Amino acid sequence: MFEHITQFAHPWLLWLLLLIPLLSAWYIWKQKRLTASLRHSSFSGIDHLSSGWRVRLRHLPFALRMIALALLIIAFARPQSSARGERVFREGIDITIVVDISGSMLAEDLRPNRLEAAKNVAEEFIEARLNDRIGLVIFAGESFTQCPLTTDYAVLIDLLKKVETGYLQDGTAIGEGIANAVNRMKSSSSKSKVMILLTDGVNNMGSIDPATAAEIAETFGIRIYTIGVGTRGMAPYPVQTPFGIQYQPMPVEIDEEMLTQVAGITDGQYFRATSNKKLKDIYEEIDNLERTKIEVTEFHRYTELFYSYLMLGLALLVAELLLSAFVFRKIP
Repeated sequence: MFEHITQFAHPWLLWLLLLIPLLSAWYIWKQKRLTASLRHSSFSGIDHLSSGWRVRLRHLPFALRMIALALLIIAFARPQSSARGERVFREGIDITIVVDISGSMLAEDLRPNRLEAAKNVAEEFIEARLNDRIGLVIFAGESFTQCPLTTDYAVLIDLLKKVETGYLQDGTAIGEGIANAVNRMKSSSSKSKVMILLTDGVNNMGSIDPATAAEIAETFGIRIYTIGVGTRGMAPYPVQTPFGIQYQPMPVEIDEEMLTQVAGITDGQYFRATSNKKLKDIYEEIDNLERTKIEVTEFHRYTELFYSYLMLGLALLVAELLLSAFVFRKIP
């Protein structure tokens, strides 16, 4: 009965409950004063007699009166239950992941190779987002939109898993990849637009210079985070031979100066991923930098519970009056 009460509107009235033990003590003292004694030489002949039910229940009216008084005090203190909630206003951001799928992404300085490592970390990044529209653009010697901006992360991840080298003409057209992503995001009304560009090489194809594409992105309010993926020095690259796959060392050439410039034009950042762990850490840092701001409005709804206590208290009080008047009536 009391488990739903979370607060009282007038809790100071609960101090009146202290009257109940005081009244009970007074009642017991009074009963002892009013009890008459009878001297008798022996109880033989009357000790087999049992007292009637009226005698055994003679204190019932007083007990009902005390319970009724307690319920009425609780009712006047106005017990309430409250429901707490939050109205959350959340506006997602637009994110386009731009991935290099040129042949050099098969180098195995990251495990199992650069492309698979990039796909695995990008998948974890997508799964950690909420309410954001995310798209996927791939590029090599040319660029292609693998998935437009969407909140259907299951479809996006499925398309991401299908990305492989050899889909597009080989080469590294970084400017084309940026321009394609800009074209997909330019009409967005989102207040925050982000591009994550991952490559392992030097821009050597395409008709658009990466810096020029970055300036276009900046005019549309798109911030670019660039990631250069690959160890420093030489990296093992698989080569198919008549004797099976052989590995030959391949120099790692990443135009870090250009990637830093592209990020700087759009007020973004450049990162270098030399290992799987470093790549994961970079995505986690970007994830923290580009978190959606949430506006929370807290509200409380109160429900009055005093009616049930009031009605039950009055019902017991009426029962006490009726019992005292008809069942346990005292004759002077």
